Amino acid sequence: MNSTVIPSIRYQDAPAAIEWLCKAFGFVKNAVHANPDGTIAHAQLTHGGGMVMLGSGEKGSSEAQGIYIVAADCDGVYAMAKAAGAVIVMEIRDMEYGGRGFGCKDPEGHSWSVGSYNPWS
Repeated sequence: MNSTVIPSIRYQDAPAAIEWLCKAFGFVKNAVHANPDGTIAHAQLTHGGGMVMLGSGEKGSSEAQGIYIVAADCDGVYAMAKAAGAVIVMEIRDMEYGGRGFGCKDPEGHSWSVGSYNPWS
């Protein structure tokens, strides 16, 4: 079974980071979606049975990492997270690339994304 918890990273120069990760560690490009300006909206790199998701970071943002959880019942997880006091930073919605998802921060400010989109499918 493939992982349902996937690390995600934001890079200031995501196109260069993708090339470096592939060259340095042997990652394989599973999907790369560029924005019209050349930045990366979303990329998936695989390595053996694992995966890392990445994209371009917003200028001036110091946040560079987070976790993505694949959840079949995204609405249920949203309700649980909200009830537990998660700070919702992106309300639950249908995603343009498929699936449904939301984003939140835990009590120490770490970013978590939860969605029904499964990159292994």
